[in-house]
Amino acid sequence: MSEVVDLTLTLREGMTTFPVYWHPLVEISQLGRLHYEKRETRKLVIGTHTGTHMDAPRHFIVGGKTIDQLDPSLFVGECALLDMTDFGPFTEVSKADMEQRLAGREPERLMLRFDWSDHINSEEYYTDHPFLSEECAQYLVDIGVKVLAMDTPMPDNPKNGRNSDNDSPNHYILLGQDVILVEYVTNLRALGDVETFELFVLPLKIHEGDGAPVRCLGRIG
Repeated sequence: MSEVVDLTLTLREGMTTFPVYWHPLVEISQLGRLHYEKRETRKLVIGTHTGTHMDAPRHFIVGGKTIDQLDPSLFVGECALLDMTDFGPFTEVSKADMEQRLAGREPERLMLRFDWSDHINSEEYYTDHPFLSEECAQYLVDIGVKVLAMDTPMPDNPKNGRNSDNDSPNHYILLGQDVILVEYVTNLRALGDVETFELFVLPLKIHEGDGAPVRCLGRIG
């Protein structure tokens, strides 16, 4: 019997968001009340990159595809799972490392498990996460990866800040070649030691969206 595993952070007030003004804090306000309006409704204030979310190319690429323009067939299907938990804080995954882990496989969808979501409520979540080298990012493009998901906030070196001369190069490499990014995934331990699973990563269909929160699920067995 198959099992469905939820790989999504729960949206709640006070949750971790990237600490810059262009990523809003989460607000959830109750409007409708059962004892008065006879139904519950809520107003949500969230960003397009809040919690577990998908980056569309438009996030970094001028004229890039937006969420509503992406091929939804990429959102569901077989996904390779790589155990990267031996890469500790602020370690780089090289092209050679990735070639070794993939061992000749060329998956369309790839999930990287660092168990970094354990650090979600700490400053280190953003400052010390593992990351890909630029050569590694280009290698994933070259072998045909179309969806790259991870339980870190981003594939880039966290020291390459937004004010540096080399800001987020892996975003440009990957999104520039229409590789969809899924970030802030969680609970990857629950998938066990499988090499592949069925991925469901469904974004809100936002008109001209540069990204969108997703419900990310994995089915095993």
